[in-house]
Amino acid sequence: MVTESPLFPTTVIGSMPRPPFVKDLFAAGSRTVGAACPEWQQRMDDAVRYCVRLQEQAGIDIVSDGEWRRETYVDVIAELLSGFEWVEREEFGYHQVVTRPVEVWNPGIVAREAQFLKATAQGQVKACLPSPYLIGQRMWVPGVSEQAYPRREQFCEALIEPLRAELLAIRDMGVDVIQLDEPHLCVLVDPQVRARFADPEAEMSRAVEWINAIVEGISGVRLAVHLCRRNWGRRGWGAAGGYEAILPHIQQLQVDQLMLEFSIPVAGDVAILSELPTSCLIGLGCVDVRFPEIESSEQIVQRVHGALEHVAVERLTLNPDCGFAPGKDHEVPLDEAYEKLKCLGQAATQLRSEVS
Repeated sequence: MVTESPLFPTTVIGSMPRPPFVKDLFAAGSRTVGAACPEWQQRMDDAVRYCVRLQEQAGIDIVSDGEWRRETYVDVIAELLSGFEWVEREEFGYHQVVTRPVEVWNPGIVAREAQFLKATAQGQVKACLPSPYLIGQRMWVPGVSEQAYPRREQFCEALIEPLRAELLAIRDMGVDVIQLDEPHLCVLVDPQVRARFADPEAEMSRAVEWINAIVEGISGVRLAVHLCRRNWGRRGWGAAGGYEAILPHIQQLQVDQLMLEFSIPVAGDVAILSELPTSCLIGLGCVDVRFPEIESSEQIVQRVHGALEHVAVERLTLNPDCGFAPGKDHEVPLDEAYEKLKCLGQAATQLRSEVS
């Protein structure tokens, strides 16, 4: 369901900081365990309602559920598919890793999240899914996963059909935007990251190919891809470089909108917007999510004016650079996120008055 928006519609990328109450709910049991406990589910529903109202009060036009039902924005795949085990990894600590061929065991789990969000929100809503390439980079591990899938690419290809089916189920719930998260394509902007791969161009091509296979022929909802340099909270970002290095590949994405980050200095020149397909809407990352400083609405307006030198006003959506808390352990105060979103909403109001 695609709904008309005002100029400069505001949105979040997905995740919001999880307050202690929500973290305690996770400690008491996962969503799948909580489904058997009506009291647990009711409390989580109440938490999500609060997250939605917070965004609406801040002036956000297209809201998410904060991904508060998920411990991370990636691990939700293990609630949709079987075949994963918890394995200790040096970079991530304990993490879910594919060890058996995947099978759909809980179809529609993300769609049911979207259904609740749609019923709760007063305006437009967004739901998010991880991309095959992202899942492959995080959940296929050498020395552990080969018995299930000898190559990472085989695992990623096995994800296409179940992700497409879940995307269709989300679409049928009447959401306005479905966003595929793809940071691992974007970190290839960094020459040091590209150097880790024998053929980085092939990596980028496959990442785009798999997204296009998921979204092929789907209509009735805005399809977006989020590209960021990873959000490491107060430690900053995981890659540095402008979008030029991946431009030929993101130009091939068959989606309606690209959600990009530009508030951090390593994101490069906003002039790259003029080289993106004119049929594609742009989510302009104009609010930092990693550090505690809160940009004023005037600072955000200045960033948008810079983008308007390269892209038409009707193509812009305003958003933070990334989700505020891609995982439950990100220590970002919820009040800080609220103040940042409030400034974003105020900036949108000012911009609308300028062009009216």
